[in-house]
Amino acid sequence: MSKEQNLLRTFDLKGLHLKNRVIMAPMTRSRATNDENKTMDIHATYYRQRASAGLIIAEGSQVSPRGVGYVNTPGIHSKEQVEGWKKVTQAVHEEGGKIFLQLWHVGRMSHPDFFDGDKPLAPSAINPNSKSYTPDGFKETVTPKEMTREEIMLTVQEFKTAGKNAMDAGFDGVEIHSSNGYLIHQFFNNSSNQRTDDYGGSNENKARFFFEIIDAIKVFVPENRIGVRLNPSLHGIFGMEADEETIPTFEYIVNRLNDYDLAYLHLSEPFNDVSEYDFLVENIAEHFRPIYKGNLMINAGFNQESGNKVIEEGNADLVAYGKLFISNPDLPVRFEKNAPLADWDEETFYVPGEEGYTDYPKLEEQKA
Repeated sequence: MSKEQNLLRTFDLKGLHLKNRVIMAPMTRSRATNDENKTMDIHATYYRQRASAGLIIAEGSQVSPRGVGYVNTPGIHSKEQVEGWKKVTQAVHEEGGKIFLQLWHVGRMSHPDFFDGDKPLAPSAINPNSKSYTPDGFKETVTPKEMTREEIMLTVQEFKTAGKNAMDAGFDGVEIHSSNGYLIHQFFNNSSNQRTDDYGGSNENKARFFFEIIDAIKVFVPENRIGVRLNPSLHGIFGMEADEETIPTFEYIVNRLNDYDLAYLHLSEPFNDVSEYDFLVENIAEHFRPIYKGNLMINAGFNQESGNKVIEEGNADLVAYGKLFISNPDLPVRFEKNAPLADWDEETFYVPGEEGYTDYPKLEEQKA
């Protein structure tokens, strides 16, 4: 029965062999050190436990100190951080797994507490009116600093260096976090980008920063080891407000991605109900599959049945799972055996320590 499941079929990811199509989505878990934003030994244990995934996309990691927006999140911009991540990649590879690192800059979704009082960077000086998780708890966001052209160029270089660092740390590739209301996504959206230079206005200009980052990263990371993540119908959360230009902008971006030999395009279905907005798309995979010609990964709200179905219908090649991988470290094994799935504990999503992190048992451990 397991061989008939689309999720459990092998996949050739541009020469990288995946043992199944069950992907572990990148998830912030707030277990890194807060002083140096380093991973710890429990990170290696956590990801090792989940190495049965066809591919692990490790949690978003800041490309520079200016990219931080949440407490206890890891970075990939210092030698110490690279050394910490080496333990993670080694652990996953020892179990026969594959792992990418998500490169992250939160932009305006941050707080001056992280920058000695300086304002977070953003395309335009527009407050997202959201919250940032600081060392002193959640705090209201502020009006950010509009990035100068020099700061934009510097940030592109920071992504480039982060890509090199990720490969030095032993990752099989990287995913560019251009989603969920963070810095790159902020350039795409009219509610966060009101620039009048060549980084704002037209679709080409709003996407310029994004494509400059891809072009920079591919100097150190082969194109076929670069994935990108987009969230086209994000609206009303993470400080983002969509409009009539939003979907056409993403259609332009996705179409241009066909010019690259990327590992995959990772799309998210809507995080909330967008049915009342006629300018947004309710079924992201179905809408963008005809536009994108490469490998398509989809996530948000899928279970075993719907994951198999979206592949069967031809609307995706790979399905990324988030919360299910938190509480079911051996998720593909459970799918194979059609075994019951364990529930997750939201109270331990973002707290330090092993509780709710490395203490969820595998199926074989439960039976023992």
